[in-house]
Amino acid sequence: MQAILSGESTLIVAMIVAYIAFTSWLTFRLRSTTSDQFMTGARAMPAVVVGVLMMSEFVGAKSTVGTAQEAFQSGMAAGWAVLGASIGFLLFGLLMVKKLYNSGEYTISAAIAQKYGKSTMLTVSVIMIYALLLVNVGNYVSGAAAIATALHVSMPVAMCIIAVVSTFYYVFGGLKGVAWVTILHSAIKVVGIVIIFAVAMSLTGGVAPIQAKLPAYYFTWEGKIGFATIFAWTFGTVGAIFSTQFIVQAISSTPSADDARKATFYAAAFCLPLGFLLALIGVAAKFLYPDMNSLYALPVFLEKMPPLASAFVTTSLVASIFVSVCTVALAIASLVVRDFYVPYWKPTPERELKMTRVFSVVIGIVPLVFVFFIPEILKLSFFTRALRLSITIVAMMGFYLPLFASNRGATAGLIGAAISTTVWYVLGNPFGIDNMYIAAVTPLVVMAVERLVLGRRPATPASPQAAQPNAFVERTST
Repeated sequence: MQAILSGESTLIVAMIVAYIAFTSWLTFRLRSTTSDQFMTGARAMPAVVVGVLMMSEFVGAKSTVGTAQEAFQSGMAAGWAVLGASIGFLLFGLLMVKKLYNSGEYTISAAIAQKYGKSTMLTVSVIMIYALLLVNVGNYVSGAAAIATALHVSMPVAMCIIAVVSTFYYVFGGLKGVAWVTILHSAIKVVGIVIIFAVAMSLTGGVAPIQAKLPAYYFTWEGKIGFATIFAWTFGTVGAIFSTQFIVQAISSTPSADDARKATFYAAAFCLPLGFLLALIGVAAKFLYPDMNSLYALPVFLEKMPPLASAFVTTSLVASIFVSVCTVALAIASLVVRDFYVPYWKPTPERELKMTRVFSVVIGIVPLVFVFFIPEILKLSFFTRALRLSITIVAMMGFYLPLFASNRGATAGLIGAAISTTVWYVLGNPFGIDNMYIAAVTPLVVMAVERLVLGRRPATPASPQAAQPNAFVERTST
């Protein structure tokens, strides 16, 4: 990619710097001034804005480049990596959104507490913080690779750029500022993908020549990937959507439960075409450059564009990096403040907002400590989804199988899942069994054993009032 961008490097650097400066100014103008705006956008965000926000959480820089790369190797079936998110948002809207919204909470842990109790809430919170910190470690590493190439700086410098710019976005913007700036980020990202697709199709002469030349499996629903892998992708993505803190926080920013459901349907609709476009870009690259390194299946088309278009597309990739980092960091900050700081320190709303920003700065720095110890980003990404899947399993049990709504069983199941999934990941998925399945099965087994062998101990769910000892107490469910 270094060679691809060298001819337009000055223009690319200028456009990226200008874009960062403009969006930083815009974030400051739209900044959150209260804790309510910081955490939930004062519950006044339009459904379509929230839909874009949620889509951007699951279609970031890794998804765009990674889907095209996989399509280069395996065919159109690579689109399932993004289509799984579309299915996940649809199911989330049908099965879980209203239950979570009507809990009156903006963290997944606090919503689960209403079904199980405080110890389960704290366990969920710790596991989610653990998973999301690892997500941002991966975002820093993958994003730094793109920024280092575009700006011709070292990886450590690129990581510091990500940390500084992203931290500024969410420390001042909060959910309110991040949501509106993400509309711009996402619009630029989508336009960039469309430009790449248009260039790819103009070079190939359309889809028909590709179909005539490439093996038939490139245009089948499973390609070289196979059903088992596609199912694991979809299963893990659906599970992650159901429990990811930022998704719960995003739907809580809408005015009503109906608007929250609409937002998830918008997110599903936005993801759907992107999966097909990215897969077609990768397949087109295989048709045109069959011996090329698959990593460049998407960026290879930058050299075929006019300089201004190439600079715009590169900027769109950088924008997607900042979106991913901001949303994850904001979710971590919300969990730390809501589940640990507020209950024990009981601050005033002004003090809460101030400390939220302090915690947010620390959260932006922490990934820099670990970025050099992560070996494989793709495996790490699916591992973090596995951790979140275990939370989804427990949440679904609480909402739909109250017979198993035991605080003791849920807490033990979550701890067991976190430990077993981590060990399985570190061991390299023994016997060919993906850690995603370990994360799904462990809480089910532990909760079933606790219920059948030890007997039922009634859960001690936290009421919304007891769970919210500050200014959020007055919120009522819709």
